[in-house]
Amino acid sequence: MVVEQVSDVERFAGLRGAWEELWARCGAPVFSSWAWLHSWYRRWSPGRRLSLLVTREESGRLLGVLPLYLEERRSLGRPCRRLGLLGDERVGSDHLGPLLRRDAAGEVLAGWARWLLAHRPEWDLLELLDVDAGAAWLPALRAPLQVAGLGLQEEPRCECPFDTFEPGLGFDHYLATKAKRAENYRRRRRWLERQQGYRIDRVEGGDRLEEALATFFRLHRMRWQERSALAEPEVEAFHREAAPRLASAGHLRLYTMQVGGRAVASVYALRGNGVLSYFNAGYDPAWRDRSVGLVLVGATFQDAIEEGFREYDFLRGMEPYKQDWASQVRLTAGVRAWWRDGPGAWDTRVRQLDRGARAALRSTLPPAVLSGLRRLRRRWEAR
Repeated sequence: MVVEQVSDVERFAGLRGAWEELWARCGAPVFSSWAWLHSWYRRWSPGRRLSLLVTREESGRLLGVLPLYLEERRSLGRPCRRLGLLGDERVGSDHLGPLLRRDAAGEVLAGWARWLLAHRPEWDLLELLDVDAGAAWLPALRAPLQVAGLGLQEEPRCECPFDTFEPGLGFDHYLATKAKRAENYRRRRRWLERQQGYRIDRVEGGDRLEEALATFFRLHRMRWQERSALAEPEVEAFHREAAPRLASAGHLRLYTMQVGGRAVASVYALRGNGVLSYFNAGYDPAWRDRSVGLVLVGATFQDAIEEGFREYDFLRGMEPYKQDWASQVRLTAGVRAWWRDGPGAWDTRVRQLDRGARAALRSTLPPAVLSGLRRLRRRWEAR
């Protein structure tokens, strides 16, 4: 096996075919797809150097990709060279991690650990955010670093509610298991179906994609105003750039509910490797009492079941409406490894103090004030 570091953007682009083939073969989440990560790096490459660890057989067959970047950040004035996962900031990626051929995973992970240890002078901190807690690949990468004396830390990040579907399951049977939602959903759907011009559009690409995406952002802003990260111009620009790529790879579906010729609700969904992921949504607040969001989410579940998806993932956030549909929860984590005698140790201590201070603020300040502080923080970090 050969491990090489890819730091050239053109070579990253050239990996597309082999990357997507490996992504499909190993059943990775959509957030590890080439379309998502390449679009992310194009948008947020300033200040970050590409550092993909690519493992191949001597024959050239791709065995694994650890999609890293290197940046220098400061903690109370002290610089720290940080290796992070592509996609780990600003856009809400979940279930990040490497691409690995199952029949070679152990050897590939061992090779990456050796590479990281051999290139000690180049980095101070390895921070893998929003990976699945308890992922099978984590111990194999972590163990050699621990033996070498690096500091290690794993902290919880997000709760991601989800549900799985047995083959042959019907939507009505599934709905019958959701006692909290079933009758209300049916009643609300029947009322909407009687309204003139009611329909649900599904757009996965083509000429209607730009319009459907614009409708989603408009309805999302109507629902959330500036309380969402999607309200940031750079984040919206990322999605507008990524959407055609995601669509061409078959990873995108935009749902729009129309009533009387007017768009009243929208869901931005991602799909891949048998999973339909609910990324975000929006609706016209004037239609809130008609439960348009509930009915549209039900339509996405019905599609997932009838099209043979094995899983529906709500991604991060334990909002009550998600818990009414999903019966399982997957945790994500942040994993850090640092040289004990270097800047990574200082950075880790500073970040721990920062998290403690934020936890204290959350317990004392009103939600509106916290939301404003988060927006200010994101803008400051984006400078």
